[in-house]
Amino acid sequence: MKKVYNKLQLLTAIVLSVLMLSCTQQTVTHQQVDTSLSKEIKEISPGILEGYLSKEEIPNSLKLVPPPPEEGSAAFLLDQEIAAKYVALEDEDRKEQATKDAILAFPEATEAFNMVLDIKISEETTPHLYMILRRTLADAGLSTYGAKNHYQRMRPFMVNNAPICTPEEEDGLRKDGSYPSGHTAIGWAWALILAEVFPEQADVILERGKEFGISRNVCNVHWHSDVVYGRMMGAAAVAMLHSNSDFLIDLEATKEEIELLRMK
Repeated sequence: MKKVYNKLQLLTAIVLSVLMLSCTQQTVTHQQVDTSLSKEIKEISPGILEGYLSKEEIPNSLKLVPPPPEEGSAAFLLDQEIAAKYVALEDEDRKEQATKDAILAFPEATEAFNMVLDIKISEETTPHLYMILRRTLADAGLSTYGAKNHYQRMRPFMVNNAPICTPEEEDGLRKDGSYPSGHTAIGWAWALILAEVFPEQADVILERGKEFGISRNVCNVHWHSDVVYGRMMGAAAVAMLHSNSDFLIDLEATKEEIELLRMK
């Protein structure tokens, strides 16, 4: 996935485009940018595409996840133990994958799952699926911000002073609450959607989605509990997406798109 972008400049390189796609005799279009997206997501990912869910429909992590583990609790000790394990990790290949998983910019972000899919995601060959992933990034990512902003939990590297995979992102990460993990929510939401589109590959997709979240532990930028509840928020976002008519239309178009590619 090329060189990792600074978090505050994560999506500035995205080319904003409107896809005109034919689906069951109708044209499917998407807005380029949602001008009403919250301040937080704009700061993290300038130029992000509008999600499917309205502000009122996005799951509220402050209501859905418990407070982060208290210092001295068994859960916090587990967080520290797992963080120390990954700080000591000597597997350079796993560290390299974690660095790649940190990038949410498109088209590079597709590689996180293309590595396990038998039909590769791209804007040219799978335009419906490509657009679904771009839009649901906002839905899943925004779902974590109620708790992130409320608790403003310090990230592991701010406590243990160990290095991270993406040092150029450090300043931005220091200003962004650790709990729950937004990257994990996005990766798990993508994994759930892709498992529905590629049911015959569901196990390997879900395993990749799990490892996508663990990459945040490997990078020393999230605690174990951040990742656990990040997955919960990703799942909550996907549950809400399944009550959204626009998402369901696009999901059906995506399934047909993949089926046609298989027939070819």
